[in-house]
Amino acid sequence: MRRTADRVATAERAARAGASVANEFFRTGIDVETKAGKTDVVTQADRDAQDRVIDVIREMFPGEPVVGEEGDELKSVPESGPAWIVDPIDGTANYVRGIQTWGTSVATVLDGETIAAANVFPALDDVYVADERETRLNDDPVRVSTRRDPETFTVVPTTWWPRDRRAEYGAAFRGIVETFGDARRYGCSQASLSMVASGQVEGVISNQRTNPWDTVAGVHMIRLAGGRVTNLEGERWRPTDSGLVASNDRAHETVLAAAREVAQRSTGD
Repeated sequence: MRRTADRVATAERAARAGASVANEFFRTGIDVETKAGKTDVVTQADRDAQDRVIDVIREMFPGEPVVGEEGDELKSVPESGPAWIVDPIDGTANYVRGIQTWGTSVATVLDGETIAAANVFPALDDVYVADERETRLNDDPVRVSTRRDPETFTVVPTTWWPRDRRAEYGAAFRGIVETFGDARRYGCSQASLSMVASGQVEGVISNQRTNPWDTVAGVHMIRLAGGRVTNLEGERWRPTDSGLVASNDRAHETVLAAAREVAQRSTGD
C-alpha cells in the first residue's frame, strides 16, 4: 500500500487533469445528451474528463477499483480495500449553460473511509484538497464558519428532486427560509459541500440518498475542517445512507430538523 501522501497528490493531480479537459470544452457549444430525465444531462466532455482522471490514477495505482458517474465504472463504494471515487463534471447542468459553478471531484477511500480528496473548480479558479489532517483552499488551510445563530446561517438544499417529488424541493426551501438567514442553490453538490468546509455557507441538506461521486470528497473536507455530517437519524453519514445533513456543527440539530421536515413531507407524515 502506497503512503497517504501519494494518494493525496494523485487525487489532486487527477482532479486537475480532468478539470483541464472539461474546461477546454466549456462555453464552446458542446452537444448535450440526456440520461434519466430532461434535466439529467451528459456531454462528451464528461466522458473525456473521466477517462483522463482514471488514466492519471492508474499511472500510480494500477488495478485499484474506480467508482465513477459515467460509463461502466462501479456505482457504489466497496466496503473493503482501496478505491477511487470520480465525478468528471459535478454540476453538468451548470456547465452546459455556461455557468461557472462546476468541478471535477476525486476521492480515495480505504475500507470505506475517505483518506484523500480533491475538488477542482477551474472556472472559479478554486482548488480544494484534503488529506487526513486538514482541508485547504488554494493551498491555505480552511475551517467551517464560526456562526452560531441559525438566523444568520446560509443553508443549501443540494441534489435535485425528480419531477414527481418537487413538493419536497418546495418544502426544503420553505424550511430553510423560515428557520435560517438565507438560502442558496448552486446546482453542484461538491461545490456546496466545499463551501461549508471553507466557511462560505453554514449548512447543506438533502433527504435523498446521494451518489458517492456527488458527496464523498466534500463530506471528507467538511469533517477535516471542523464540521459535522450526518444522516437524517443524526448518525455519522456514510455513502449508503438516505439523507445528508452537513453543518458547521454550531447548530447541527437545527439544520437536521430542517432536513427531517423535508423527509416528513415526502412520506406524508
